[in-house]
Amino acid sequence: MNLQDKVIAITGGAQGLGLSMALGLAAKGAKFALLDVNADRLAQAVSQLESLGSEARAYPTNVADEASVEATFDQIVADFGALDGLINNAGILRDGMLLKVKDGEIVKKMSLAGWQAVIDVNLTGVFLCGREAAERMIKLGNGGVIINISSVSRAGNIGQTNYSAAKAGVAAMAVTWAKELARFGIRAMAIAPGFIGTEMIASMKPEAVAKMSAQIPLGRVGEPDEIASTAAFIFENDYLTGRVIETDGGIRI
Repeated sequence: MNLQDKVIAITGGAQGLGLSMALGLAAKGAKFALLDVNADRLAQAVSQLESLGSEARAYPTNVADEASVEATFDQIVADFGALDGLINNAGILRDGMLLKVKDGEIVKKMSLAGWQAVIDVNLTGVFLCGREAAERMIKLGNGGVIINISSVSRAGNIGQTNYSAAKAGVAAMAVTWAKELARFGIRAMAIAPGFIGTEMIASMKPEAVAKMSAQIPLGRVGEPDEIASTAAFIFENDYLTGRVIETDGGIRI
């Protein structure tokens, strides 16, 4: 896919990796539909992209709400007349141990609310956005590309039962969709980032970042633009589908 003038929807596009990927793809001439729950940050992200000469629109959306997602993708097609790509990036964290034990006593359990919140956004949200994007791509008849943002944590990570389960799920969905949607000219892939230098990493104590970096064979956290370049590679290589690209500096949790 030549990204010039292609319409790419990005969930969680107002900040973090979502915005970084949009900024990285802007140089390729893409147009952007940014979805996020934070309307103020969305407006700032659109302005930032427009300052680079890119066309971008904001769509305040709760990806876990079916009606909201359906309405948003209808509006994207109405506004742009096209939908060529989707990056399913929106996600949240509600970390905690399955069971917290102290002196032989269980003092805390991962709550059902903490489990469900992450599954709703990180897994169900990806399902809903992927389904609605694929439907419109099929109706438009021009094919397209869907990229699900998974994580190195998909292999299982202490304190992340909910997050790991969701990230394993979105990787599996990408492989499934690749098989189901290929006949419509739609490719599906996943990216599994390792530790990337987003706002969350920047807020950590330097000693914690140093300890984390020491576990990574390349000796550093990744840069957001390295995830953006992985996304561009997927969009531009028409023979890539049904695979997960692990952009993680070699770390294995």
